[in-house]
Amino acid sequence: MTLSILIWLPLAISLVACLMPRPLVGRFAAVGSLVTLGIAISFLARFKLGHAGLQFVTDEVWISALGIHYKLGLDGLNVALVVLTTVLFSASLAWASFREWPRPRSFYFHFGLAESAVLGAFCAQDLALFIGFFDLMLIPFYFLTGMWGSGDRVRATTKLVIYTLVGSFFMLAGAVATGVLVSNQTGGSLTFVLSALQQVHLSHASQDWIFLCFAVAFLVKMPLVPFHGWLADGYKSMPIPAVAVFSGVVSKVAAYGFLRIVLPLFPYASVHFQMPMLIICLVSIMWGTLVAFTTNDARMVVAYSSVAQLSFITLGIFALKPTGDQGALLQMVNHGLVTAPLFFIVAAAATRAGGSEDLREMGGIAFRAPVLASLALIVALATLAMPGSSNFIGEFMILLGVFQSKTAVSVIAFLGVIGAAYYALRLFITAFHNRVGRSVTSRDVVLGEGVAIVPIVIVILVLAFYPQFGLRRSEPSVRAAIASAQIQAASGHALNVAAGRPLRVASR
Repeated sequence: MTLSILIWLPLAISLVACLMPRPLVGRFAAVGSLVTLGIAISFLARFKLGHAGLQFVTDEVWISALGIHYKLGLDGLNVALVVLTTVLFSASLAWASFREWPRPRSFYFHFGLAESAVLGAFCAQDLALFIGFFDLMLIPFYFLTGMWGSGDRVRATTKLVIYTLVGSFFMLAGAVATGVLVSNQTGGSLTFVLSALQQVHLSHASQDWIFLCFAVAFLVKMPLVPFHGWLADGYKSMPIPAVAVFSGVVSKVAAYGFLRIVLPLFPYASVHFQMPMLIICLVSIMWGTLVAFTTNDARMVVAYSSVAQLSFITLGIFALKPTGDQGALLQMVNHGLVTAPLFFIVAAAATRAGGSEDLREMGGIAFRAPVLASLALIVALATLAMPGSSNFIGEFMILLGVFQSKTAVSVIAFLGVIGAAYYALRLFITAFHNRVGRSVTSRDVVLGEGVAIVPIVIVILVLAFYPQFGLRRSEPSVRAAIASAQIQAASGHALNVAAGRPLRVASR
């Protein structure tokens, strides 16, 4: 079985669902997503431990004149993220299938297209192919927000498209430049295959400006400050199933891009811009945490907490230490597993508060809805990285890696850990305890909510007891991905010491 089946099956299922009678479209799409999930788990089960190289490789020449290959593969960097993608899309489709949507055939088609695009981006081993899937992800979310969103959805989709397209333009320019410069340097034919590009080291000046092109694209997609202008309108307007997968996995494609593309291809620039990237992460952590402190919009609490958590992930990546990067990869999975059910829980609480997502209108349902409240408590404790949870291991490894690299940065970042405890508990206590809101009706979790939330909570608990499941699979690939950057950092350190100059990230 090839990875192509895994990637394109969601789109095929959504096309078949379009032929179903209207009442069966959602149920067929949700059941079909379980098939994709099963295939992803089969790849995970057959994944060989201890190997840094690619497994399950598909490599076919796609556009020979441009040197573009249809190359797919799995390794420790993406195998867990592929499974996470199928888990969260299955949960979101299960949630959606219990609700009525106008134009359901179009709705589920765009969901299938989105899942195929995300899986393709994670599996792509050709730079041009990665960019193709990366840009393809925008199309279904444009329609999901514009056609089925709420509030000022026109403004939201306009911002989303403008920000993302500008970032994609920079990334495309950087990718073309990378391929051309490598071919000129080697005297060979044009290629965008990542394994071939990694064999050639570009000049420091070329690495610097190409790094900035990719960084802009990835920071917009996450988003991190100051590239977050589309966040509030976009997250507020997206339908709940769409925002759950967007925050849970689509934003991780950008963080994954730093590990897969930026660090291996541009090691000098990664070291040179290490401190600016760490500062951006610190600012984003503080900003996301402070806004999550103050907003009364329950959905926005989750959205801004995602900004803080994605900043932690990027912080771990640019620690340029194996511990920090492994923690970042583990935290990508952890964050996806907690942010999606948080959005579902917010929606469930809102339906009991007369449709309002305002925390001031919620509260007082915990004793009459003990199952829902218990699920919310587990997810909230995981969000704040309670000791004993997998999130705690991920954040601990990130902070340890940053401490080994930049001690002062790790001390400041620790404030974000403290802040997470406040906004996570504030969200839970305000939504489920305190006084009963004026329009609140108490009832426990129903089937349409439980089928989406309960399986993810089970996975959260399993990883809390055995986080080593992900760490064992990622370690060799993480070390290989950051090896060049570590060598560059070590050589820069040695040159500074030999010259008797104060230590800097790198020297020209």
